[in-house]
Formats: sequence, structure tokens, C-alpha cells
Amino acid sequence: MKLGRGGVLLPAILCTVSAPMVGQGSGVVSKRDWRAASSGELEAVLPARAPVEKEHIETEMRSASGVIDSRGRVIAAVVLITAGYAANGKYYYYLLAQSPIRIGSNIDLAAGSYAIGWTRAADGLLVHIYEAETGVERGTITAHPLGQPLPIVSIKIWPPSERSVIQIGRFVLPYSLGD
Repeated sequence: MKLGRGGVLLPAILCTVSAPMVGQGSGVVSKRDWRAASSGELEAVLPARAPVEKEHIETEMRSASGVIDSRGRVIAAVVLITAGYAANGKYYYYLLAQSPIRIGSNIDLAAGSYAIGWTRAADGLLVHIYEAETGVERGTITAHPLGQPLPIVSIKIWPPSERSVIQIGRFVLPYSLGD
């Protein structure tokens, strides 16, 4: 078979053009399509005062962490400053999911906003996830101590291509992406 001058270039062009179409046609976004969100991207979607139940609780934007996909959907969390609010001691974090997410093996969260609280447990943290607007509990899961040395942070959502965990202090919760 003879390939003319364009014979080398044509396969490269076809691969470049057809590769992105594979993911687009199926509507599937792989975990490689998610990356750490910048502080500007987080500030654009996270509220300065998070609506939790009947209150609007201040957030600590410098603690914000999240991931963003190739479509611009964000999964992010930020510390709630609950002192002086009824939520003090019940909620610690505000979670915004613009894409479905599963935490652990049994807590499925639709796109929406959630409040996260925790209590100490013998083997880690007992983490409670609530719908932010109503306060209805969506599930409870145990966050276990880190298995490897990582910097300790208030909260961090790792990109799924790296770790696929939500880190709370020195504890982690596994998560997977929906949709």
C-alpha cells in the first residue's frame, strides 16, 4: 500500500479529530477530565455565606478546595464559620456538587449543596452528610486515618485521577463520580 505525501499526516489528523468525539458522543466524563479547581474557580461557585437550613453561614474561602471537569462542573467544599449560629457543633463544611457523587460505597448525592459534620469515633471520624437547605441527613460514613503521609488540611477534595478521596484533617473518605 502506498501512502502519498499526506499519508503520514492523515492518520494523525483522524486520531486528533476522532479522539475527543468518543467521550462527547457518549456523554461520559472520565476521571481524567477532572482536575484541581483554581481559587478563582472556587470563588466563582462557592458562596461567601452558605445557605444552611434557615441561616446563611459565613465561609472561610481560603480553606476552599475542589475539582472541576472539562464541562466546568465543580465539586467543592469550604469550611463553615459556625460560631454564633445554631449550626455550631453540627456542621463544619459546606459541599457543593454540580455533578453527582458517591461517597464511600453507599452515599449517593445528586447535584446540590450539602452540609458536613463529624464526631470522633474510635477508628476515625464519623462523618454525617446533610442536605444543606433542609438539614435532612443523607448518610453517615467513617473517615479513616491517612495511610500515607500528606499535608494535613481542613478539607481537600483530591482530583480522582490522583487519589479519589475527600481529606478532612488527617482522615480520608473515598469518593467516586456519578454521571
